[in-house]
Amino acid sequence: MGMMTVYHGGYQVVDKPEIRKGRNTKDFGTGFYCTIIKEQAQRWARRYDTKVVSIYDVCFREGLKIKEFKEMTEEWLDFIISCRSGQDHDYDIVIGAMTDDQIYNYVSDYMDGVITREQFWTLARFKYPTHQIVFCTDAALKCLKYRDCEVF
Repeated sequence: MGMMTVYHGGYQVVDKPEIRKGRNTKDFGTGFYCTIIKEQAQRWARRYDTKVVSIYDVCFREGLKIKEFKEMTEEWLDFIISCRSGQDHDYDIVIGAMTDDQIYNYVSDYMDGVITREQFWTLARFKYPTHQIVFCTDAALKCLKYRDCEVF
């Protein structure tokens, strides 16, 4: 992977990204979440009164443990279930599709035994492409270089 641009949507400029332990479990666990899809970062920011998209250049460093899910697979689903159940992993960076609210409801239904795995895959169709890249360690955060932000 070469140089890329990623976006983080929120309510303030984040020129020095950090990893904060939150109350909520997320798709790929604790970390600093970004995306290569600018419109998606804008959707994340729309949840707030002040809408900010921070922009970064990313250059992956040697020696980092990176897990990339190129598509939604059984392994991707199991990884999300594990992370959303509070289990830790040892990756520095995790990349892949995200579960939006509707897809996460299907994940929850599957975890609760309301639907089968086969039913999950039948229901799990995105209306638009999604992407997330999560920087899970301080070493991973060093790959990010703040470039700019947009307030809208």
